[in-house]
Amino acid sequence: MTQLETYTALAALWLGISWLPYILDRIIVRGLMGALANYDPAAKPQSAWAQRAMRAHKVGVEAFVAFAPLAVMAMIRLPEDGYPGVLAMAWFYAMIAHYIIYCLGIPVVRTLAFAVAAACTVALGLRLFGMI
Repeated sequence: MTQLETYTALAALWLGISWLPYILDRIIVRGLMGALANYDPAAKPQSAWAQRAMRAHKVGVEAFVAFAPLAVMAMIRLPEDGYPGVLAMAWFYAMIAHYIIYCLGIPVVRTLAFAVAAACTVALGLRLFGMI
């Protein structure tokens, strides 16, 4: 696998498992049946870190929706270019950092980590258009 393929797959895998911490917190806070029940606005709220983890996961999924198609296009159109792989690696680590920092509740650094990932998405798109 190329670096681009590896980090795109790792990003998808990360997003596929990053929901687990807040679901485990929901089970701890509400009990198993409470966690499995339908949405109830009167239910006991989750821990603050778990609420942030849920939002970080949502942000990660939304960012991946923009990044992944560009990565697939780069795999097809630029198979010998190493730059998309570097961007994918930077995107992956920036989003991992974003998730962890978001869970810890550190606002400014969280935004900077997300900005790095967003810049990687833009750079990948510009590379596909031959602009960089």
